Amino acid sequence: MHVAVTAVGVDRPGIVAAVTKVLMDHGGNLEDTAMTRLGGHFAMVLVVEVPGDEDAAALEQALGAEAGPLGLSVTVRRIADVDAPADDGETWSVSMHGADRPGIVHRVTALLADAGANIVDLSTRRLATDAGTGYVVLLEVVLPGSTDPERLEADLEALAAELGVDVHLRPDEADLL
Repeated sequence: MHVAVTAVGVDRPGIVAAVTKVLMDHGGNLEDTAMTRLGGHFAMVLVVEVPGDEDAAALEQALGAEAGPLGLSVTVRRIADVDAPADDGETWSVSMHGADRPGIVHRVTALLADAGANIVDLSTRRLATDAGTGYVVLLEVVLPGSTDPERLEADLEALAAELGVDVHLRPDEADLL
């Protein structure tokens, strides 16, 4: 059986250790995770395999008891067991950076969706620079064979010019994770 665990709270030492201790004590095994600091908060999303007799509500209560003193808001939900999706296509990286403005993420993700790209990872970061507030968007996408990367790159460059940002599209060469 699998559960999705989410936890969010003000960043501080010990959050990951506290959450994973409870999961380990309940027979949990981390399968997929994303954990990061977001604007001074720490957020985690975990897919955890747990014994079939483990109750999601009881696990949430145990996590709340351990993580409550750390100021975390925790949820645990049972999720369906599914096979990992086959990435039918090639993996590419997209990076965009420039001045911060509303709508950057929406505009680039809408363009990618229209091109048939499946976004498998996305992160953003606001940066304070001497020139003002900057913004970075990093995406990992899977492009189907029917998508022309050169055409997509031209479309991304046109969007980048409109938004006043820089964009780069390149094949993702990562062999790990």
